[in-house]
Amino acid sequence: MSGVLSSVDARTKLVGQNRLELLLFHLGGSQHFAINVFKVQEVMQMPRLTRIPDRHPVVRGVTHLRGQTVPVVDLRHAIQMGPLKLDEDDATIIVTEYNMTVQAFLVGGVDRIVNMNWNEILPPPGGSGRQHYLTAITRIDDKIVEIIDVEKVLAEIAPYHSNLSEDAYDQELMEAIRGKDILIVDDSHVAIEQMRSVLGPLGLNIIEANNGLEAYQLLMHWKEEGRDIENNLMMIITDAEMPEMDGYMLTTEIRRDPELKNTTIILHTSLSGNFNKAMVEKVGCDGFLSKFAPKEMAKEVQKLMRKKLGLAEPS
Repeated sequence: MSGVLSSVDARTKLVGQNRLELLLFHLGGSQHFAINVFKVQEVMQMPRLTRIPDRHPVVRGVTHLRGQTVPVVDLRHAIQMGPLKLDEDDATIIVTEYNMTVQAFLVGGVDRIVNMNWNEILPPPGGSGRQHYLTAITRIDDKIVEIIDVEKVLAEIAPYHSNLSEDAYDQELMEAIRGKDILIVDDSHVAIEQMRSVLGPLGLNIIEANNGLEAYQLLMHWKEEGRDIENNLMMIITDAEMPEMDGYMLTTEIRRDPELKNTTIILHTSLSGNFNKAMVEKVGCDGFLSKFAPKEMAKEVQKLMRKKLGLAEPS
């Protein structure tokens, strides 16, 4: 399995070009699924597991990798397809990093990596069952490939708590921004709700877009209407990975537009590491936030809004 993944340095060349690489796998059937290679640390045969009491039903157990205790999640079970029936001696795990944590997903087997353009990645169909856990779909070799919303899977296993105290919010700033707009861009419903829970108390008009293209088209529509975007739109918070247009390309297009180039943009992503900080500088974002850190989000958002309005830091 060591040859499945190429180096991170090679893969970073795709970013900012509206391209991505997907790791294809199956869950014990003919249907293929995928996740973004950037979130994958390694693919390996499943090591021996330690069973833990009172574990979530979809967690098979934990293993120890490089000094870390890593939970192993039965991904088939997690997306309501029933437990994966495999001899664990032949099982494969995909070790990933999401939201600053490491976890492994038990899968039926790994196929290969494919290089794609984000405009080939489409929003998922509505529905229940496993459809509820998809963030996007695409077509490879004339077959539908389903891209799993891993953030939703993880949020159901270990729910995020994002209630902040009143002390986390600057009352002077809140008076200045009440009723102004903030655009949040993400293809994950879980991420949208998490952001709403942090941003809601600020009194902003929260506007959603489900991918970069939808956000860009909305901005173009506002321009055609003659909206005062510079003064009314306080900032954009965008995910990095989204169908049709990713957050890096969205930022690049905004910076190219004379009327939009000064828009405050925060990149908000479950992709962690120094790579993202480098990409923030490359495409021209004003800030970077790892998912999901409520206190850090409230702090960074208010800091950049105060800067935009010329307000001093609270004492």
